[in-house]
Amino acid sequence: MKSLEELLAIRDKAKAAMTDREGTGDGIRVVVGMATCGIAAGARPVLNAFVDEVAKRNLKNVTVAQTGCIGMCQYEPIVEVFEPGKDKVTYVQVSPEKVAEIVASHIVNGNPVVEYTVGAVVKE
Repeated sequence: MKSLEELLAIRDKAKAAMTDREGTGDGIRVVVGMATCGIAAGARPVLNAFVDEVAKRNLKNVTVAQTGCIGMCQYEPIVEVFEPGKDKVTYVQVSPEKVAEIVASHIVNGNPVVEYTVGAVVKE
């Protein structure tokens, strides 16, 4: 049996991981739709491209996660970017080739790539 201290440490680690998944932290969350519709449209290589690009750039404040159906199957692969204090940005028909541009422009420099989005509003 584990000691109370070990159990509390396990609990705290699990809580921290849940905070990252739920987006209650202060970092950027990139969420790729990975339901059957997304996978069939090529979401798996898109997810891998985001993971690789974020790692290559050593972006410690960015979490890449997957979710189920986002609800717009005809626009898959879909990627949602959540930034604290900002509106969600939804990218549609994302390909692995678009990922580096999205990361460089939006994630690093804060400028969404509007031509790849649906419903994005540019505030000037």
